[in-house]
Amino acid sequence: MEEAWDFEFLSRIADSCLSFLSEFVEDWLANDMRVSIFKILLSWLIFSLIAIHFAWKVYGNTVNDMYYRQGTGQNGGTPDTAPHLSGWESTAGDNPKAHRD
Repeated sequence: MEEAWDFEFLSRIADSCLSFLSEFVEDWLANDMRVSIFKILLSWLIFSLIAIHFAWKVYGNTVNDMYYRQGTGQNGGTPDTAPHLSGWESTAGDNPKAHRD
């Protein structure tokens, strides 16, 4: 019984995908203004993604080196703690809060 339900579910998904694709192809082949705008926007998106990909291949290491902090410490060149504070303690000398049940 369970296998029939799985087959019916997959059949419905395949039918809906096939009908969507057939409608999409019909609209794609039509000489409609919205299809022309869609084609222009789709080509612009693809062109932009390809341009970003090639620009990152060429300049990616340079950009990465510009923002990579070199040196020792917690984040590269920054010290582990501020010099006038000791760890998480405040300047008032308050004890840190402890978890109590």
